[in-house]
Amino acid sequence: MIFMFCVECGSTDKKMVGDICIDCFLKDFQMIEIPENIKVEICSHCNSRIEEGKWTDSFLPEDEIIYRALERNIKISDLVENEIINLEIDQIKGTIANCYVEVVGEVYGVQLDETHDTSVRIMKTVCPTCSKLQAGYYESVVQFRADNRDIKAEEYDKADEVVKRTLNKQSKSDKLAYCPQIAKLKEGYDYYIGSLKSGRKVAESLKEEFGGIIKESPRLISEDKSTGKGLYRIWISIRIPEFEIDDFIKHDGKILQVKDIDKNRVVGIDITDHKRHTIPLKESEDITLLKKADEIETTTIISKSPSNIQILDPADYSAVDLDMMDEFEDSNIGDEVKIIKINNYIYLIK
Repeated sequence: MIFMFCVECGSTDKKMVGDICIDCFLKDFQMIEIPENIKVEICSHCNSRIEEGKWTDSFLPEDEIIYRALERNIKISDLVENEIINLEIDQIKGTIANCYVEVVGEVYGVQLDETHDTSVRIMKTVCPTCSKLQAGYYESVVQFRADNRDIKAEEYDKADEVVKRTLNKQSKSDKLAYCPQIAKLKEGYDYYIGSLKSGRKVAESLKEEFGGIIKESPRLISEDKSTGKGLYRIWISIRIPEFEIDDFIKHDGKILQVKDIDKNRVVGIDITDHKRHTIPLKESEDITLLKKADEIETTTIISKSPSNIQILDPADYSAVDLDMMDEFEDSNIGDEVKIIKINNYIYLIK
């Protein structure tokens, strides 16, 4: 600050700002600048809004959107210190909010109070994500299939539940976590998923529920004219095993009854010694289906000894001697037992 002659009022006894005194300087000084009219674009479907050129997903009530629009458009002079800004919505008429802004601050040690009138217009539009949703946009197709068998109605019902549950969970972080279409084909269901990220999550969830193998296949659908790059959709195949719980399989020379299937393994019980075995699902190509669970038969014990148990063959009612197993030592003549016939040999099933 320099004490000198003010070129506007001629004062010589006041603080100077450049060539004029502090009073003359502050007479036309504005602490803040704010447009008289402010526009805010809001998606009419999801209430997301544009901030600094980008769509933001966080939901806010209308009043808060207006206050934030005011804050973003205020420019404070670097000369202002200890400022306090008060924002008020005076009246809302339709899509226009009439507001005023009051600022109290210090400039060169002088406290000032200033008010501005402005308006915020809320413009309803559709964000890119909701536009895609309305158009049925999708980035991936999850194909639910089974190896060498038809998928059961209850498996389709369970798959629908898994897809719905997974997308509900994904929707908290992915606005494209939706399924605009399910194609119900003879060979299985195709789930069209909005985003590739959620499509992969759906496939993993189906694998966790049913087991199986996942494979991806990109398909070129068009070309981006601005970049010349190809635009792809991803087909994600989840093939669940041919065998199911309680079916009979062969692996590494052992005959097993399947007791559990998850995303990484198959658990089976050896029907000759009832020992538990675990097979990594990546070895599924080495598993052979021998018999389905619905081929299990029931017959009757007609004789027993410490070392043998005699049953009737359900096919021709002939007597068949089998080695006694620990699990059947407490059984009695006349009791019904379950058997499975594999390669013309009868096995007792516990």
